[in-house]
Amino acid sequence: MASLMDNLVEVLEKENGEYEKLVELAQQKKKALVKSDIAELERVTEQEQEVSGALRNLEIRRDAVLKDMSDVLGKQFEEMTITRLIGYLEQQPKEQERLSKVRAKILTTGNRLQESNRRNEELLNHALEMVEFDLTLFKSMRQAPETANYNKDAYNTGDLLGNSGFDAKQ
Repeated sequence: MASLMDNLVEVLEKENGEYEKLVELAQQKKKALVKSDIAELERVTEQEQEVSGALRNLEIRRDAVLKDMSDVLGKQFEEMTITRLIGYLEQQPKEQERLSKVRAKILTTGNRLQESNRRNEELLNHALEMVEFDLTLFKSMRQAPETANYNKDAYNTGDLLGNSGFDAKQ
């Protein structure tokens, strides 16, 4: 059981390290969004994909260790979580504390990542609003204003003014 616990703590530490990388990348993404640096944003996104792949591999390793631990403890794997495992380790306070510390670090890192992602989402939404505003502005600049001409039934005729700036003859 001790070697399984060492394996689990090792995997969780590596997962936390990968989440830390994602937090750093989120900070880089924020800077790229503020600067509107598309090339940097693409580079950061590629790095995030690499870290996500590494996290997926670590998740598979973690599940394998938890499956082995659930077999040793005689528990159902589907019900095995880190929090429950901490509860099962009442007789081993040293191991329980190690696991609790790693869990707390991952939760703290996860909260930081979630907050960074929330801020980046807001930045992206603001950027999209600005693009939409710019497009609307450009469209409106290309259209001439309507005249206030009405037909005999009192409906607006929708006539447009000419595109030239002035109608003055020289």
